[in-house]
Amino acid sequence: MASSRRASAPIESTLEATSFEAATPPTPGPPGLYDLACAIHIHSTFSDGTASVEELCASARATGRDAVLLTDHDTLAARRAGFEGWHGSVLLGVGVEISSRGGHYLAFGVDRELPRKRLDESEVPVVVREQGGVGFAAHPFSAGSQISHRLGRPHGWTALDDDGLAGIELWSLTTDAAEAWRNPFEAIAYMRDPERFLDGPPAHHLRAWDRLCASRRVVAIGGLDAHQHGIRIGGRLFSPMPNERYLGLLATYVLCRRPPSGDGEADLEEVYACLREGRCFLSVDAIASGRGFRYWAEGSAGDVAVLGEQRPAGVWTLRAALPRPARVTLVRDGTPVADATTAAFEHPVDMPGAYRVEARLPFRGRERLWLLSNPIYLR
Repeated sequence: MASSRRASAPIESTLEATSFEAATPPTPGPPGLYDLACAIHIHSTFSDGTASVEELCASARATGRDAVLLTDHDTLAARRAGFEGWHGSVLLGVGVEISSRGGHYLAFGVDRELPRKRLDESEVPVVVREQGGVGFAAHPFSAGSQISHRLGRPHGWTALDDDGLAGIELWSLTTDAAEAWRNPFEAIAYMRDPERFLDGPPAHHLRAWDRLCASRRVVAIGGLDAHQHGIRIGGRLFSPMPNERYLGLLATYVLCRRPPSGDGEADLEEVYACLREGRCFLSVDAIASGRGFRYWAEGSAGDVAVLGEQRPAGVWTLRAALPRPARVTLVRDGTPVADATTAAFEHPVDMPGAYRVEARLPFRGRERLWLLSNPIYLR
């Protein structure tokens, strides 16, 4: 995204009079928010993944994930097998990747499978909501493999303008990377050194999301689409894309209203509420941990809104606190409006719009997207 350095003066002048202190939760800002780092869109041996649930949880612990949201294809078998809940320090939620007659849909908090490829895209979100669940269009911008559609066919989500669609997988890490490979050598290079290619979601994904958010709330998450493709020999797994590495690349942090209680069912309900409300942000944790990031708005009458929430337009002050200094850009309806290198900022606004935050850090020789928030909507 183009820089907006010319718009940086107001934000920098405000920073001179404002001091934010980066800290671990709870950070300065709205009180009572607790972040959980979630690995979303993961497959296990209950569908076409190579890792057992126990192995997935071990990989999550090794990579600092607090929660794994499992999405095996068209099955909740892992829940029926009793795996949902806490596994030591890792909370496992059993969702499902639903195959519609069009694209795929990640659903959480549902209690039964849907018939495979029996429903249209417009029908799937309705049925998920009727079950009390929350869902996201999986890899919605998929265009298929550039090497060959036999290797990877297009499987995007065409009904993005459907008002019933609550959210999208803005960045589907493995799918988006694989579809960018132009030859087998690029595939090998990615699998050997995925950190080299962590440049954020493709720009056209962001443009499409901003267009949607300009008229209605559309929650964005980051997913891994991790299968850990490989083979087992003598009980040992050999994979060019091991979960213990890939789960640490990208996380969706949810901001819970209360700390985890240890009750798996209640804690998952809180995680799913965060996803439903857009109280979450994407973090490329391979660059730096996003734990502690906060973004909120304060109104002239004392009202406070956090990311994902909607309020009437008027005079508001947007604030953010980051775990470390970074180049921070405030984006309104897809257009950068302020930019500064800082660990905290505040910026007054009086125009309606969907306001989100991007943060970038130098990594492996160039500046990369590190944090990406869901918007605060001022209508």
